[in-house]
Amino acid sequence: MSYAIDTNVLARTVHKNHPMQPVAKRAINQLLEDGETLFVLSQSLYEFWVMATRPTEVNGFGMSLAEATTKIADFEVLLTLKPDQPEIYFEWKALVTQHVVMGKPAHDARIVAAMKVHGITHLLTFNGGDFKRFPGITVVSPTEIK
Repeated sequence: MSYAIDTNVLARTVHKNHPMQPVAKRAINQLLEDGETLFVLSQSLYEFWVMATRPTEVNGFGMSLAEATTKIADFEVLLTLKPDQPEIYFEWKALVTQHVVMGKPAHDARIVAAMKVHGITHLLTFNGGDFKRFPGITVVSPTEIK
């Protein structure tokens, strides 16, 4: 199977004081051990960058440019990067129109669009409910990986 790793899972792997950090790390390691193919989408790296470099006072990690760059490089070594392609826009546009997606959930639709364009079947995320409206992908919580 192929898995895209959502931003919230990436973030938990580096957030040392978060109670779900061990779960996020264990899920990724177990999937890799099981021989699954793990991908990171450009969208997830953009979102991670925003979270990582945002000040802690506004719910970010407060990382320096160097720290955030290192973490993204680590993700690029561990996971296979699936870059943006022009087809993602057209798939995204179809999804937001068909599923009446408005506001912030349009970011989730873009992740689904990228998964469909790249042929990725599963999404590892802590926010499974955000993706329920989109058929054709299998949403998996890191807590489900044993």
